[in-house]
Amino acid sequence: MILTVTLNTALDITYRVRSLRPHTSHRVTEVVERPGGKGLNVARVLAALGHEVTVTGFTGGATGRTVQAQLTAVPGLVDALVPVTGATRRTIAVVDERSGDTTQLNEPGPTVTAAEWSAFQEAYEDLVPSVSAVALCGSLPPGVPVGAYAALIRAAKAAGVPVLLDTSGEALRRGVAARPDIVKPNADELAELTGSHDPLRATQDARRRGARAVVASLGRSGLLAATPEGRWRATPPAPVHGNPTGAGDAAVAGLLSALVENLPWPDRLTRATALSAATVTARTAGDFDHATYEDLLARVTVTGEVSAA
Repeated sequence: MILTVTLNTALDITYRVRSLRPHTSHRVTEVVERPGGKGLNVARVLAALGHEVTVTGFTGGATGRTVQAQLTAVPGLVDALVPVTGATRRTIAVVDERSGDTTQLNEPGPTVTAAEWSAFQEAYEDLVPSVSAVALCGSLPPGVPVGAYAALIRAAKAAGVPVLLDTSGEALRRGVAARPDIVKPNADELAELTGSHDPLRATQDARRRGARAVVASLGRSGLLAATPEGRWRATPPAPVHGNPTGAGDAAVAGLLSALVENLPWPDRLTRATALSAATVTARTAGDFDHATYEDLLARVTVTGEVSAA
């Protein structure tokens, strides 16, 4: 069982319009709703790959009830979300059908009280000993301490459970110092963390700050990894075009599933890159097509070197 943590869950709503233009009204051609927030996106991909997964985090209000109702339809997924009095946020993705571009609007999320945060920590510490890996994903809702992920990393490591961290800003900075097994920033998050815009230098710097392994998403250029076993770059067979929403979460699912399957790093990166690219090309944000994934899996290129240490 894999555990994913989404402290700022969401109901993701995708609108499709013929062409998005400022200062005008638009007729929506299609609306899709689904549970969202980075950890829930990761969990959905893990379940599609055949892994049993438990989701936890916060949920509240009518939006939260909608999220939980939709989660019951996902085979292999267990709902362990913790209730709060505030309402779960919504995220709005507007897809321009003519250009393929996406405009994203993200609400901040409910304010979490100190008592609600304590209740979550207790629930999390009860779950961790029974899982094979933990993914800590996404932004922190208002009221949650900025060092929240650092505390959750320490609790997982005390139980001997590997942890992957995917967040940004100060939450990432403090989380890295708690020594997670894998950190998965994008290029901008990595530069903000390290002050370097050279991905090769920045991934090594992030390791020195505490992360055991760093896998950076470089958009259409694929993934760059710095690990104790070596450094690798994984690239899709050609630049992919479409909606990037959820692509990073699919990469996290690929890394985490391969971790619990004890695959070597080049295979982990191959899977993560293929899943990420297949998600970009999918019609619905955060989804992926299995046939596209299998095709890409055979054509991802991984280059690099194994560490002598």
